[in-house]
Amino acid sequence: MVDRQFSDAALTALYDPMAAGRRDFGFYLPLVMAARSVLDVGCGTGELLRLARESGHSGRLCGLDPAGAMLDRARRRADVDWVQGDLASTRWEGEFDLIVMTGHAFQVLIGDNELRTALAAIRSALTEEGRFAFETRNPRARAWESWTPDAAEEVTGPTGEVVRVWHEVETPVRGELVRFSTTFEGHGWARSRVSRSTLRFLGADRLGSFLAGAGLPVKEQFGDWDRSPLTATSAEIITLARRAPHPWAVNAVGPAPAPRGAPSRLDSPGSRAR
Repeated sequence: MVDRQFSDAALTALYDPMAAGRRDFGFYLPLVMAARSVLDVGCGTGELLRLARESGHSGRLCGLDPAGAMLDRARRRADVDWVQGDLASTRWEGEFDLIVMTGHAFQVLIGDNELRTALAAIRSALTEEGRFAFETRNPRARAWESWTPDAAEEVTGPTGEVVRVWHEVETPVRGELVRFSTTFEGHGWARSRVSRSTLRFLGADRLGSFLAGAGLPVKEQFGDWDRSPLTATSAEIITLARRAPHPWAVNAVGPAPAPRGAPSRLDSPGSRAR
């Protein structure tokens, strides 16, 4: 099921204003520009692929998302292929040089079987030298502890309305899953709108094991968008994985060692929590 914040047209109109100034595009856009064919999984409103076209990308760009309301906004750009669905409902074979999952979309893969199915689909869709780039929040940074009502933000929508947005986490948090609600309260709205989400926080070791098992060994990992090393205090686990010749051929670079050891709008849990 798609979270309400991605299926309600009034809330999807707030997505891009809330994500304005996001730092991750400075990391992902050069990767996209260097690839002939790109699949953006969880593409949302399609902002990354729009930027790629405007920057001169002339190859194949495809955006995949389960949320029709988000794709309605993405489809304002007609020179990109937009597909409604997810990795379990679609299939490509060796078609993309690069697959990306931005905005923490990877964290919505909350079950082991769901994650394995998605990774298998990604490997199948990649070309022989293809790469998979994505990020997930570092569980050791415990980002959810800052998702509280007293950290509410205000965002101005496309028609000028001001909307107050805040998060509340279900406690206690145990294991890898974090459940929370996001409340949107607009000036002049008859009532607030509440979206409920669940995200999975995988550590670097567990993440590396899932990737290796899918034939997508880790090539590089970083702790921030400036490509600084992954540490215990890193907010992100930013990963570049490559397609192995066979799912069991994972003898190249393995996952980065597990770390030994306050967010911007993009660090908000709603950045792409589908």
